[in-house]
Parts: sequence; structure tokens; C-alpha cells
Amino acid sequence: MTNYSPTPLLDQVSRPSDLKNLNDTQLVTLAEELRTETISAVSETGGHLGAGLGVIELTVALHAVFDAPRDKIIWDVGHQCYPHKILTERRDRIRTLRMKDGLSGFTKRAESPYDPFGAAHSSTSISAALGFTMARELGGFIPEGLGDAIAVIGDGAMTAGMAFEAMNNVGHLKKRIIVILNDNEMSIAPPVGALSKYLSRLYSERPYQELKTVTKNAVSLLPEPFRNSAKRAKDLLKGMTIGGTLFEELGFSYIGPIDGHDVTELLAILRTVRIRATGPVLIHTLTTKGKGYVPAENARDKGHATARFDVLTGEQKKAKSNTPSYTKVFAESLTKEAKIDDKICAITAAMPDGTGLNFFAEQFPHRCFDVGIAEQHGVTFAAGLAAGGMKPFCAIYSTFLQRGYDQVVHDVAIQGLPVRFAIDRAGLVGADGATHAGSFDIAYLSNLPGFTVMAAADEAELVHLVATAAAHNEGPIAFRFPRGEGVGTTMPERGQPVPIGKGRIVRKGKDIAILSFGARLQEVLNACDSLGTQGIKPTIADARFSKPLDRDLILKLSKTHDALMTIEEGAIGGFGSHVAQLLADEGVFDDGLKYRSMVLPDVFVNQANPADMYAVACMNAPDIEAKVLNLLHSQKTK
Repeated sequence: MTNYSPTPLLDQVSRPSDLKNLNDTQLVTLAEELRTETISAVSETGGHLGAGLGVIELTVALHAVFDAPRDKIIWDVGHQCYPHKILTERRDRIRTLRMKDGLSGFTKRAESPYDPFGAAHSSTSISAALGFTMARELGGFIPEGLGDAIAVIGDGAMTAGMAFEAMNNVGHLKKRIIVILNDNEMSIAPPVGALSKYLSRLYSERPYQELKTVTKNAVSLLPEPFRNSAKRAKDLLKGMTIGGTLFEELGFSYIGPIDGHDVTELLAILRTVRIRATGPVLIHTLTTKGKGYVPAENARDKGHATARFDVLTGEQKKAKSNTPSYTKVFAESLTKEAKIDDKICAITAAMPDGTGLNFFAEQFPHRCFDVGIAEQHGVTFAAGLAAGGMKPFCAIYSTFLQRGYDQVVHDVAIQGLPVRFAIDRAGLVGADGATHAGSFDIAYLSNLPGFTVMAAADEAELVHLVATAAAHNEGPIAFRFPRGEGVGTTMPERGQPVPIGKGRIVRKGKDIAILSFGARLQEVLNACDSLGTQGIKPTIADARFSKPLDRDLILKLSKTHDALMTIEEGAIGGFGSHVAQLLADEGVFDDGLKYRSMVLPDVFVNQANPADMYAVACMNAPDIEAKVLNLLHSQKTK
């Protein structure tokens, strides 16, 4: 079945129940075959390789011991779910991962009953597991039944406050929940923070865990009158050894650390826990991200995200580009600004490479902060820096900034603090699909009083917007830019601040005015080139700002053209809605102006390459051309 190597045992497995027919020795062999198949599949599709390779043995052990889909195995984030998908009736489609109409790169409820809870943002698994557990106790019903709930969460995801909020609630309710801490000392970037150091200490002092088992067993053998004194002595010993176990203090029975690549040990522990657990249990497994595939193990990100690659060499088959990525342009521009302004600093939430801040950190290590997977903390931390007189740039993907929205409102906007938000991955992002699309930031930021919201039409404009944000001290400011390469425009040596709330005319024409906000401008230009062959010469403007709007530009365009159209890579309620509000307030529609807006559709657009996603959204050049012709035709017939 594969183009890599034979997998005779795996060929006998079509669903998890088939693992019950294999003995422990065969399960060890199955794990190796599953690793082979995972590497082979991702080499053809690209995707998140390293995380899946790190949980191969754990995936086999979980499905051998528990009874999915009745038992709910909840993979936090979902980067590591490819092996799980292979074992759960989806092997025949595994080479469609992250493709249009193919398997999602994350767990997805609509895809399979073996995916009990959809994921793609981290740190949600324990909360969901508690929900399933309480639904079972309260008499909830789903066709496959409600059994045990098992949350598999990485050490990186455990840094988020939501995980600890869930653990606190679980400890209070004292319900039987199994949490598996997949500790690979590597999320997307190397680990940061006190929790990482704590987990490392647990590992380094593993002999204590063995002593702890002995003392616990010994206490259980003592006569009743002596047990309380002996328990206090055991607790004292624990405190003297490692200062107490954080997870036990939260109400969990702690087991570990254990070797997450030893199938036999995993099977023994999971079987025991399944039989004996009466309350919350945390199993601490030590794994290696990228395990078993040398190119992944040696990569800086341990093979976190790869393009298609050659299995034998690990060489990725990336298309060559002579155009810099927007992310690189942002990072280089910010670094140039920081060289002349020592108040500029940068914050990322566990995404230094993804946001380009690894480049900034090389130049200014003491002014760059990776807060871990903690967007809420990152935003308020930036607010504190701003209140203290610094110029913080908070670099967070649009989809992840959603997690810190309360802090954006209360800690930044209400206080009018000049935090600069660099919003990467704006618009539709491709293979990661709807969960990672930057669809909503225009709407959720533009409705905040005192906020300035900008969008880069191309990579050269991005340079100027970085300079604009660096110079802006009158309140919060955000600038958004898409994933991928720029359009190949001439680059300025250094950015120049643009006037706040002022757009620019890109091409003068007549008949209709098109007001573009963001990176659809190139598609607008392409559409208008085609319209020009039909005798239609639109005026094209780059709005630059959705807040504050360029009132003078918009009202002038509305008075000098019979029709006006806006376009943006955002959802309903964003730039176009603000323009429509302005036109309505000024009574422009009373004068007969025809108006249309183009926004992302009111659906979640599934994964595909970006061009196909924008085709689904009807926002490519042919769609823009058709919208213009329809508007002009409707104008002539009235």
C-alpha cells in the first residue's frame, strides 16, 4: 500500500478494534510500521510530521487499550493526529491530507466519529474531556456512546492558562479523567518558561518517583493507627526531594515520567489506569518530536511543518521564489526600526519562526520575548510594556489573536495604550484550513474606539506600515498582512510613516471606483486590466486604513463615480460595513450611488491552496470582474 516499505501488520488493521487481535510484541512491530506509513504519507502531502512521529507508540497503545470511538481520545491542537487517522478507518485517504476535499490536518468532528472533538488551537483538550465526562454522568447521549475521556496534551500546550483552568476544575470535581502529558520539550519552538524547567526537574529526579512508589506501598501495609503519621512522613520526604508535585496539588494522581516510546511500558500503565483509576490521573510521558526519522529529529523545529519531501534525504520540495515573504519583510523592517529606536521590543506567543521574530531576536535578544502558548498573557504583557514607556510590537497570527481578544479590549483599547499588533496570516491561508484563516480581525478590531487598523496591499506597503506603527504613540494600532510571498514590487530601503487615516489612488479611471483594503489589490488590478479591454476604466484606490476611514477619499470617489465597490480579505462587518455606514450617514445613497462590497463568505472555507480557497470565496480576479460588470449592468437597467 505504501511507496516506502512493506507494512504487513498495518495492512491487517482497518479500525482500532483490530488492534485487540494483536499481542504486545506485534503491537511493537505495528508501531514501527505506522511510523513508516506516516513518513511516507506526509512526504507526498506535506504537513505536520514531527508531532505525529513523536506519538506513534502512544497512539498504538491508546487504541489497543481503550475502545474508541466510545472512549473519547482528544488530541490537543491536532498536529499529532495523522497516525491516529491511519488507525481509524482513514488510511485509504491519508494521502489527501490538507488538500482540497481531502482529510483535514487536524481532528474534525464532521470527518469521523473517532475525532470526538475538533482542534487546531492548543490547550483545549482537558476542558473538552471534562465536558464529555460530565455529559456521561448527566445522561448525555450520542450514537457511539460515552466512555472514558482521555486528553493528550503537549508540554507546550500546557503553558496556556486554559489548561490550568481546566485542571483546577477537574481537581475540584474529582471525576475520572485521564490526561496524558506528551512532554517532548518542543512545541513549535523550543520550550520557554517555568513549567518547562519544572518538567525537566521531574525527569532529572526520576529516582524519587521510584522511591515514592515504595513509600506509598509501604504506607498501605501499616496498621490503621500508624498510617496518618506515615503519610505525613511521606509528604515531608516528597517536599524535601522536589518540593511537591504540582499536578498532585491540583488533585491529579501523577504517574511518571515514563518512556513514551516504550510500547510495552505504555500498555502496562494504560491498562492499569483503565482498571483502577477512580479520579483524575495525569500520565507524564517523555517523547522525542520527529522520533525515528533522522531528518526530522535533526531539524530545528523537529519537522513541525514540512512541504513535500524526499523520504530518503528529507529534502523538501519547496518551490523557489525570488520574492521575499511578507513575514520576512515584516521582520527585517522591524529590525531596522529597532536599530534606531531602543524603545522598540517584540512579543511572540510560541511562534518566533512563524512570525519572523527569530530574526529580530538574533539582533536584539533582550528586547524579544517568547511568552509561550499564552496569547492572553502576551497581549497584557505588551500593554504593561507600553504603559511603562516601551514600544511593544505584539506579533501574533490573526487566528491566534482571537484568543486574546478580551485583553485587546480591556487591557489595551480601553486604556488607549500604544501597543502595536503585527497580524500575520491575514485572510485565507491554505492547507491549515478554516481554523487558521485570518477572517475576523478587521471586524473585531475596527469596532474598538481609538484603534487604528491598517492592511498592507503589497510587501512595499508593509515596510511603510511597520514604520507607521513605530511612529504612532496615540493609541493601539494594528497592521495585517497575508501568508506567503509578496507580489514582486520594488522595495524601499526603509519605511516612511504614512498619514494616519489616508489612502492612495493607484489608478485613475471613470465608470466605477474600487476601494481595496489589503492584499486583494493585485487581483483588482488584474481584473481591471481585463475590464480595460472591454472599454471599462475603473478608478482603483488602496484604502490602507479601515479605521480611521479616509472620509475625504471615500466621499470624493462617491461624488465623482456612479458606482463604488469595496473588497477586503475579511468577514462581514469589517471595512466594507464601515464604508457603507459612512455613506449612509452622509446621505450619499440618496443621490443614487450604487454600492457593493466583496468580503469572505459567511461560511468556514475548508482547506485547499490559497488560490482555490479564494475561488470558493469568489474573490479572485474573474470574480471581481464579474461583480463590476453586474453592478454596471444593474446601473444601466435602472
